[in-house]
Amino acid sequence: MGDRCRVYTDAPGARARAVDAAGRYDGLVKNLTDLGHRPLIVAAVTPLADDGATLDTDAIAPYVEFLESHGADGVFACGTTGEGVLLTTDERRRAASAFRSALSGFLVVHAGAQTTADTVALAGHAAEVGADAVAVIPPPYYGLDEASLAAHFVAAARACTPLPFFCYAFTARSGYPLPVDVIRRIAAETDNLAGLKVSESPFERVEPYLELGLPVLIGNEPLIAAGLARGALGTVSGMSAAFPDVVRAALDDGREPAMERLRSLRAAMESSGQFVAAAKHVLGLRGVGVRAGTRLPLRGLTADEASRLERETAEFLESPVTPA
Repeated sequence: MGDRCRVYTDAPGARARAVDAAGRYDGLVKNLTDLGHRPLIVAAVTPLADDGATLDTDAIAPYVEFLESHGADGVFACGTTGEGVLLTTDERRRAASAFRSALSGFLVVHAGAQTTADTVALAGHAAEVGADAVAVIPPPYYGLDEASLAAHFVAAARACTPLPFFCYAFTARSGYPLPVDVIRRIAAETDNLAGLKVSESPFERVEPYLELGLPVLIGNEPLIAAGLARGALGTVSGMSAAFPDVVRAALDDGREPAMERLRSLRAAMESSGQFVAAAKHVLGLRGVGVRAGTRLPLRGLTADEASRLERETAEFLESPVTPA
């Protein structure tokens, strides 16, 4: 464990786990609020080799070094930007282990998978390798009812106990919303629900989650300012997979003009419809040793798309904001 900040160890420098009156572990949230700034957790890409066919664990450590030196407080591994649902369970375990070894900051492992069995296995593995938290998105494809969905999340949360557990709401990726009543059921049936990662938009779809009284990490970067104004904790950001310095600066600023800058950047990153490929292309432009390959059926950028991306992100690449 070294001197990494863990919510569940007595390692040097680690804070003791805080337990609230309801008996829920909120140590990770306490550690994030004690940073002295709003937390930036990077929804990292997963480095791949052989045109996306194999996991490139050797690229993870230098990638993490880039992220942490440009303002990241931690990594959200194997999420949407990390192509998690396209990786095998073995690849996801290996990626989680490699990120844990490389990181000095916080590691949140996304364990969401198509089946409850795989989700439980990945959540348990995250606890075994020393992750700081686990997050789970509703399983895609089938629109589950509230009873099925609650049972799935409760099983995952119990599998990683005592790690803090985060529910991940992103209708555009799961295919259906995560009802707030399901989150209330998860809270009632588990001891480790610590917060929410909310990537919904527009902001009206974020507000019901903010009203639950749980810590919220905003996923849609242009909504950060509105979220912070309503009590959100910080962000889990996909754009920061390639532009951690830009997102760090906007998060620290917290005002609407900074959000407009994020809107411009997000529009550029999404212009091809291939966000993950765009992030990996930008990392190459920035000298980070992450290859361009994505896992099929995701595709890479065409030459025209790459040229357009480079034009539209030029101002961010030429004048990056590097935190002190």
